[in-house]
Amino acid sequence: MSRFYTDEHEWVEVEGETATVGITDYAQEQLGDIVFVDTPEIGAELEQGDDAAVVESVKAASDVYAVVSGTVVEINEALEDEPSLVNSSAEEDGWFYRQTISDKSELDDLMDEKAYKAFVDGL
Repeated sequence: MSRFYTDEHEWVEVEGETATVGITDYAQEQLGDIVFVDTPEIGAELEQGDDAAVVESVKAASDVYAVVSGTVVEINEALEDEPSLVNSSAEEDGWFYRQTISDKSELDDLMDEKAYKAFVDGL
């Protein structure tokens, strides 16, 4: 498995042809208490950079963008009843959706963990 990050504070974990997507711990800290997560529909076709999901907190609502292009194959149904999973486990149990990857070259522009940590430290 490989994990990549965006400058919009999304993460994607790649396993074979499937990507699991969520927001980073840094992002959830900035948002505060998460009260709602609107995930994409299963079967939705996403293009890299599209609006894919919305996360709402007591502070604000924030768009989550498609990290890579592909088709949504699974959503994290646990977030419907427990959106606070994003706060308690943003980069594990609080994932948003899984999708196929239609163009692996889109991963080339993303950051690895070391680069993302340096990016966040510079904010």
